[in-house]
Amino acid sequence: MAGQNERSMKALKEVWKRAENSLCADCRKPDPDWASSTLGVFICLSCSGIHRNIPSISKVKSLKMDYWDEAQVQFLAKHGNAVTKAIYEAYIPIYYYQPTYNDCQVLREQWIRAKYERKEFTEPGKQLPYSDGVKEGILWKRGRDNGQFLPRKFLLSEREGCLKYFTKQDAKEPKINVKIDVINATFQPEKIGNPNGLQITYLKDNKTRNIFVYHDSGKEVVDWFNAIRSVQFHYLKVAFPIASDNEIKNRLTRNFLKEGYMEKTGPKQREAFKKRWFTLDHRRLMYFKDPLDAFAKGEVFVGSRENGYSVQKGLPSGTQGNFSWHYGITIVTPDREYLFTCETESDQLEWIRAFTSVINQAMTPQEYASKCLHAGSF
Repeated sequence: MAGQNERSMKALKEVWKRAENSLCADCRKPDPDWASSTLGVFICLSCSGIHRNIPSISKVKSLKMDYWDEAQVQFLAKHGNAVTKAIYEAYIPIYYYQPTYNDCQVLREQWIRAKYERKEFTEPGKQLPYSDGVKEGILWKRGRDNGQFLPRKFLLSEREGCLKYFTKQDAKEPKINVKIDVINATFQPEKIGNPNGLQITYLKDNKTRNIFVYHDSGKEVVDWFNAIRSVQFHYLKVAFPIASDNEIKNRLTRNFLKEGYMEKTGPKQREAFKKRWFTLDHRRLMYFKDPLDAFAKGEVFVGSRENGYSVQKGLPSGTQGNFSWHYGITIVTPDREYLFTCETESDQLEWIRAFTSVINQAMTPQEYASKCLHAGSF
């Protein structure tokens, strides 16, 4: 018996060492140390917890701590991540967001359920709840002034190229009607205080407006998210006919590069520094009094190095404004310097990395146009 166990463990390690199994099959986290004995995939600890919630589909075991019999090892050897992905990920729409280990729980759970439980990607041309160019339903939306979440009817239309929401079910005219190409959507469970919290942003008069929504169903809110991406994809395919699918995919919804509190001072750099919530959305740096404000109090464009932008650690010598945080950052633009302070050195370094990643990228023609329109109100 001991010899058989030893042979099984040796065979298990051989399968585990295959290059295809070096990343989690679901979130691509390196070095997965769990596996599904019924699906034949190697997964990380976090994804194994999601698999455990669908026991009719997946039975998970630790590769280090649990016993694997010979038949289970042979099943893993026959399948593995490459074979199983070829089955369950055969026909993923180009616009569908495939989450990684950095993404929130609801995105990762619905991705796993879509693959293995609902089998959404196993056959071509399957009718999906986010693929037909129109979606209508109720989302709980945070009020701009009172902060109360109330049910609101939302309508997404590929034919009209827009997203609308109505304050009443039977309202004829929408409260907003936003063109699909100026919309972004990103999951914000912590900020919104709901595991299914979604932040929808859009540009109006070249200023960013935030809408905070959620749905009680994780599936429904992720379907909304992918429906927005689907409509955007088809809209951009028409608008940019010579662009490749991957180029268009990269222009769909995006996560913010960095968010958090910093202190800022005014343009004269003699005013007291004030604590504000900052969001870096690619080349837009916005600040808010509260993370859930509908409108930014100010925005500034962050350009590229060849256009005279840079980021420096620390504040200029002789800075006069009073500040309580001591880890400074200076953003240099062709027009002026912007001064910030962070509470910790790790915050300071993370912000500097985020700013540097933007500044090191060459600007596109669209970004040049955006810079000309943009009012740097800080």
